[in-house]
Amino acid sequence: MAEEPKPAKAPVVMATVAWDGAIPELLREHLGGSVLDTLLYLDQPFAVLTLAAMLPALDLLHAEADFDYLVDITAVDYPKREPRFELIYIVYSHSRNERVRLKAQLPVDQNPLSAVPIFLGANWLEREVFDMFGIEFAGHPDLRRILMPEEWSGFPLRKDYGITQMDNRWVRNNLGIESGQ
Repeated sequence: MAEEPKPAKAPVVMATVAWDGAIPELLREHLGGSVLDTLLYLDQPFAVLTLAAMLPALDLLHAEADFDYLVDITAVDYPKREPRFELIYIVYSHSRNERVRLKAQLPVDQNPLSAVPIFLGANWLEREVFDMFGIEFAGHPDLRRILMPEEWSGFPLRKDYGITQMDNRWVRNNLGIESGQ
């Protein structure tokens, strides 16, 4: 007897609530309509911005709200969506003991501006995002691979880059083995 097909699951929706307070007010006061939303997810604050507002927001939080540490920059790949990528920055204030995420959608054909002039630590973080996703940061002082070998083909964290697409040529030439993929 054939099994009945299972019904498709509805996509999971993040259970968010509005994030109000000094930081959202500061962002809205200075960036206006470029702040698309300010939300909390499991008590973690994040702001959704236009891509053009990302660097001004980072600069504002750094200069006016004492967010003195860039914790991370990462991306999420949605290959069936346009804009394809979501770019995420996480900043932290030691004096406030607060962490904030900033998100912006990024079309595949756009290069976000480098945050190195604001946070020197962005240098390596942007290199990692470039290396894993192929996102190029305009104005970066030394954008090159940081995790994968310079000769590597492809970007391993893109959803259209499967493990079976590993750079077999590089593995063979540099490790002297045939990939089990």
